[in-house]
Amino acid sequence: MAESKPPSRPIPSGAPAPTPEVSEPVLVFPCRFPIKAMGLADASFEALVVEIVSRHAPRPAEADVSARLSSGGKWVSVTLTIQAESRAQLDAIYCDLTAHESVVWVL
Repeated sequence: MAESKPPSRPIPSGAPAPTPEVSEPVLVFPCRFPIKAMGLADASFEALVVEIVSRHAPRPAEADVSARLSSGGKWVSVTLTIQAESRAQLDAIYCDLTAHESVVWVL
């Protein structure tokens, strides 16, 4: 049996179109949060990522930083786990990372 949909109502002229509610995952701050940046495999890429993130958060301990080369050795991903204090802090980190020409992807 097909699902029945509620009848749709026309949107009055000039009224803004309704936007669906999107629930964002809830982060409770402070929390430990992993940040991953990817770029060309270069001896200085890991230090670059640590330096950018350290502008907004305490410098991570060595155990909280890891790097992994791609199977072909052309790319490297650097993962840092920080103590995030706010969404604004995370947004600033992501903005700075994505703005740098050496960083090609941030997760």
